[in-house]
Amino acid sequence: MNTPSLTVVPMFRPGYRMQWEPVQDCHVLLYPEGMVKLNDSAAEILKRVDGQRSVNEIIAELQASFPSASELDADVLAFIGEAHEQHWIRFR
Repeated sequence: MNTPSLTVVPMFRPGYRMQWEPVQDCHVLLYPEGMVKLNDSAAEILKRVDGQRSVNEIIAELQASFPSASELDADVLAFIGEAHEQHWIRFR
């Protein structure tokens, strides 16, 4: 897996969107071929993927929102890299 640069700006690929699904009682990622149930950590990261914020800004927001969580950088970078490999997001 390639680790993304801190300066890239992730955005959802066309046809992909995240939403709260009451029936599933979780956030899901919807796309033309199906749906992915997201755990809370993945949802918190993807909530901030808006095509405006860089990876570094997303990490900073998460650290501010969850100050007791130490060393988020590596986990966020790994998840964003995986989301990119799964073709959920692209970088601009």
